[in-house]
Amino acid sequence: MLEQKQTTLEKEFAVFHENNPHIWELFKRFTNAVQASGRTEYSAYAIFERIRWHMAVDTNDDNGFKLNNNHRPYYARMYQAQYPNKARFFRTRVLKNERNRVRQLDFKL
Repeated sequence: MLEQKQTTLEKEFAVFHENNPHIWELFKRFTNAVQASGRTEYSAYAIFERIRWHMAVDTNDDNGFKLNNNHRPYYARMYQAQYPNKARFFRTRVLKNERNRVRQLDFKL
């Protein structure tokens, strides 16, 4: 099995996630709310915008709060991993490092 190195984006996400566990809780909360409304698929982009709204308006506590759009696919994948029965709720693309991994495997065959 090939050992896969973390990309810069993955490393940045890991640090952000560790330092901001409340974002994961909000992501799950807002995703579950959308599902409860009857939707069978939705956008991680929209969930991020809802988190931004919540931080800026609902809590009035955005004190320079930044939410990097590069983290969206990782939150969507974490949600899919934690809730496999809802894995198709977010459409995800193959990440660049996943494409490279496939190319490496194809090359070795």
